[in-house]
Amino acid sequence: MKNEITLKAFFLSIFLSIILSSAMTYLGLYAGMTISASIPAAIMSMGILRLFQNSNILENNIVQTAASAGESLAAGVIFTLPALLLVGYWDTISYWEVTKIAMVGGILGALFTVPLRRALILKAQLRFPEGVATAAVLKTGHETDSKKSQKSLKIIGISAIVGGFVKLGELAFSVWSSALGGAFAIKGAIFGMGASLSPSLFSVGYIVGRNIGILAFTGGLISWAIAIPIYSYLYGFEGDNYFQSANIIWNAKIRYLGVGAMVVGGIWSVIQLAKPLIESIQLSLKTLNENSDNISLEERDLPINYVFLAIIAMLIPISLTYFGIIGSWTSAFILSFVMLIFGFLFSAVAAYMAGVVGSSNNPISGVTIATILFSSLLIISFFDVESSKGAAAAILIGAVVCCAAAIGGDNLQDLKTGNIVGATPWKQQLMQLVGVVSAALTLGIVLTLLHEAYGIGSSDLPAPQAVLMTNVANGVFAGNLEWGMIYAGAILGIIIILIDQYQAYRKADFRVPILAVAIGIYLPIELTLPIFIGGMLNHFANKTASELGKNNGLLIASGLITGEALMAIFIAVPLFFDKNYWPNLSLPSPFNDLVGIVIIAIILHRLFLIAKK
Repeated sequence: MKNEITLKAFFLSIFLSIILSSAMTYLGLYAGMTISASIPAAIMSMGILRLFQNSNILENNIVQTAASAGESLAAGVIFTLPALLLVGYWDTISYWEVTKIAMVGGILGALFTVPLRRALILKAQLRFPEGVATAAVLKTGHETDSKKSQKSLKIIGISAIVGGFVKLGELAFSVWSSALGGAFAIKGAIFGMGASLSPSLFSVGYIVGRNIGILAFTGGLISWAIAIPIYSYLYGFEGDNYFQSANIIWNAKIRYLGVGAMVVGGIWSVIQLAKPLIESIQLSLKTLNENSDNISLEERDLPINYVFLAIIAMLIPISLTYFGIIGSWTSAFILSFVMLIFGFLFSAVAAYMAGVVGSSNNPISGVTIATILFSSLLIISFFDVESSKGAAAAILIGAVVCCAAAIGGDNLQDLKTGNIVGATPWKQQLMQLVGVVSAALTLGIVLTLLHEAYGIGSSDLPAPQAVLMTNVANGVFAGNLEWGMIYAGAILGIIIILIDQYQAYRKADFRVPILAVAIGIYLPIELTLPIFIGGMLNHFANKTASELGKNNGLLIASGLITGEALMAIFIAVPLFFDKNYWPNLSLPSPFNDLVGIVIIAIILHRLFLIAKK
């Protein structure tokens, strides 16, 4: 029998969990999106484990299981916890609070999904496309000689160096432009367009593919080619800089269309999955009475009685946190119970969605916004608290739910991979917890470093998801939430759902998932255009690509993202001590724009050529 949890696999799991969670922290704060790290983690661990004797596929699977947990937890943290800073509850990043919330939310996510494994993987036999793809990578790497895995690691390494170099020139020395944008007005209606020149955003688009890229950009066009022109024509605008004026309108008004659409999307996800989730939970409860002696070792989960005890134990630190905000034990227990219900429900939704469309396309944003909106309305209706404290309490409920849902989807995806390669479920579940704890202990440091260097919410680190959570919570308590735009966005969301259902009725390949469009409406146009271009690059490259070419394209995109993110963190270290550490070597205009365009064009051209081989 092959070893799974070995000493080298254990420590490599911790190392890669920290690296990937740090990289995804920056990417999420910068772009508002993260990607699944299972395949990059599998390839990195494969290459490193080759340096040791007697490494095997199960060790490799254990490493990617823990490492991808770090990436998923980072998404849950950066989408929500920086909002406590933006809402004014924190003066600076609280390391211990970040660690506590991240750890509790991540552990709950892993525990919630333990009773769902058999129902979703064995009984329902969902596809789990990214889990299947990771298993294929693991099998390929262990069926051939070591040269192939070393070559894959080399591709990631070179791509990471390129991504890091671009970020160094753009962010540290400001040699060339990081983004382009412009707008014009026709009879008082502003039309604008812009694009970031960040390799990581084009890479995100390449990884999520053509369909999601088109839908995200369609959402951007709804904002910038329809809503902003109509609003500016009806209500006017201030200033002579059209692009700046368009951004002001989008930020103050139009982005709330995306909020309404995302809330509808989150609720629709729950409605759509209600029946299969109830069946899954019933099957899971039925297995509690089974004699463990009748279950083979390869099919054993963590003991369910210990899982339930651990879930109850997690309520203690959360209740203490809510008590510290509101000052009432009754209120703290009620909010903890609300968090528990939402956490389990949305972890199950995320797990089911990972089985259907993959964890990268999970509705984490939608369900988190729905949680914060509902929690805010609950607190303002039934609890007598200050607005700032009430908003903080709602965000903290959303933070735990977001972390739990992110881990829930990742956990089931990794267990699907393990099911294919013959891993032991309880060992994977244990290492999922190791990955969560490792990342949780690190994320507070990374957040502090990035905030002190760039400022969360600034142009260098816009943190779009955290800003969204802040605006929703603050708007409810201040009574000035853009309800008109939210209602309009909700109606738009319903229309998009109807279009998607029509596509499903036609059995069309091109579907229109509501949350992909909603996130495009909400994100700045500078982010959605590169994602669209990256998605189209994937489409045209894959028309003639072999499986090797497709895999190499994904490796290059993953390397560019990882290198750029890690370089941004490296650049932040001296800025923590001296804001003027990096000299400004900016080229004169328009050469700064031209150099940025040429660099990104060369990178995309090379990505296309290698991927289509």
